[in-house]
Amino acid sequence: MKIALLGDGNFGGNLAELLVSAGHDVLVGLRDLARVRSHARYRVASLEEAATHGDVVIIGILYQACADVLPPLAGTLAGKIVVDATNALQDDWSPLPLGDDRSAADEIGLLLPRARLVKCFNTVFADVMTLQRIDRVGHAVTAFIAGDDAQANATVADMAASAGFAPIVTGPLRNARYLEAMAHLNIPIAVVRGGGTNAAFVYHQVRT
Repeated sequence: MKIALLGDGNFGGNLAELLVSAGHDVLVGLRDLARVRSHARYRVASLEEAATHGDVVIIGILYQACADVLPPLAGTLAGKIVVDATNALQDDWSPLPLGDDRSAADEIGLLLPRARLVKCFNTVFADVMTLQRIDRVGHAVTAFIAGDDAQANATVADMAASAGFAPIVTGPLRNARYLEAMAHLNIPIAVVRGGGTNAAFVYHQVRT
């Protein structure tokens, strides 16, 4: 699968490495090509080139940067599966208020109105996105998915599974607000209370 990641911070870079290990054709888009990670196994290009490359494009930049970065890419991303992995956070990692009935995914949908938007990966810390840490004592870290396009959801689920996650489609895109609330709970446990970011959600469902 041809996959693009916008941004190669800890989150984007680690996820790109997992996807490369899974055999995908990964291109990471950067605003500053001089800032590529050392020893990265993925290729890098401009944001526009990466957006053009990917059949699936993952937003791996900070939510606060999306209003500047995404509108120039809206035409390129029209009709493509775009994965929103963001959480609306303030500088101190506390939630950025968007209103009781709004989510980061809702706001990104306004920036990319013709994209096939799917929420995924926002509940996973970058530190967990390694081959050594994605398996939690025999259980894969859960990748929760929300989106209104069933085919796009299925494609993202297949991609997540190939990278070692256990995907679960939770329903329509409006459920993104609940996934973002999970992240808003996880962050203070890990960061404020000192639990550490080698922590992950595992939804263990027993089928009878």
